[in-house]
Amino acid sequence: MSERSHPDPRSLVLGPDDDPVAGRVVWDAPHSLWNGFMLVGALAFAPFTASPSSIAVFLLLTGGLLLVGHSVGFHRRLIHGSFECPLWLERVLVWCGTLVGMSGPFWMMHAHDLRDWAQRRADCHPALAHKADVWTDWLWTMHCRLELDRAPRFAPPERIARDPFYRWLERTWMLQQLPLALLLYWGGGWSWIVWGVFVRVTVSVNGHWFVGRLAHRRGPQTWRVEDAGVQAHDVPWAAIPTMGEAWHNNHHAFPGSAKMGLLPGQSDWGWVFLKALERVGLVWGLKTPADFAEDHLEPVR
Repeated sequence: MSERSHPDPRSLVLGPDDDPVAGRVVWDAPHSLWNGFMLVGALAFAPFTASPSSIAVFLLLTGGLLLVGHSVGFHRRLIHGSFECPLWLERVLVWCGTLVGMSGPFWMMHAHDLRDWAQRRADCHPALAHKADVWTDWLWTMHCRLELDRAPRFAPPERIARDPFYRWLERTWMLQQLPLALLLYWGGGWSWIVWGVFVRVTVSVNGHWFVGRLAHRRGPQTWRVEDAGVQAHDVPWAAIPTMGEAWHNNHHAFPGSAKMGLLPGQSDWGWVFLKALERVGLVWGLKTPADFAEDHLEPVR
C-alpha cells in the first residue's frame, strides 16, 4: 500500500491549537552575527585574493558540500528519511551538511519542518511563505527568526535527538569551519581560506534563501498540493548548483522521495550520488514517488 506523500513533519508534535500565522519576527543574534561576519569577510577580501586555485577550491568545496552534506545528508536523509544507510555514513553526511555553514542539524530540521508544516496550511506567516518584499525577506531569513505564538513542539526522533555526535555538532556548528580553515591555509594560504570559507558560506547561505524564495513564488509547476496555502515551483536554472533541490514543485508533491528530478531532462545530482552509493551497498531502501499516494495532488494543466 502506498504511503501518504505529505506526512506531518517528523520532528514536530502537532497540537489542535497550533497556529502558523500569529507571531513576530525577532533578531536572531547568533545566525545574524555569523552570516554578517561571513558576508563582510567575503566582500572585503575576495577581490584581493582571487586566483585560479582559490576559485577552484571554492567551486569544489561548495558543490561537494551542497551535494553530499546539504542535499543528501541534511535534506534527503536526516529530515525526510528517504533512504537507509549505516549510522557511520549518516554521520559523515550530516557532518558535511554542517560544514556548509548554515547551522547545526537540529536547527536545520526544525526550520525546515516548521516551514513545511506552515506552507501546507491554508495560511501562514509571511516569513514562512516568502511573501514579504525581497529585502525584508532576506533580512528575516539571514538575520531574524520567527516566534509563533502557538507553535508545534520540536521533538525530533529519539534516535536523532539522543545522538551524541549530532548534539555536539549542534553546539559547535560554527567551530566546524576551523579544521577546514587550517587545512585550507596549509594548502593555499589566506586566499584559500577567504574563498573556501568566507565566500563559500556566504554564497551557500544566501543562495539557499534566494532559490527558496523563487521556489515559493514563481516558475513551472506540474502539481498542486490540495489545500496548501503555499504552492511550490521549479527553478530549472538552479537544478545543477542545488544538486536537484530546485525541482521544488516535485518535492512538495512527493517530499519523502529521494528522487527530486522526476521528469526527463531534470538534472538531479543528489539522486545520481545516491544511486552510486546504492550500487556499492552503502545505501538502500531509496524511496521514489511510486512509494507514495497521489490523492492529495492536482495536475497543473
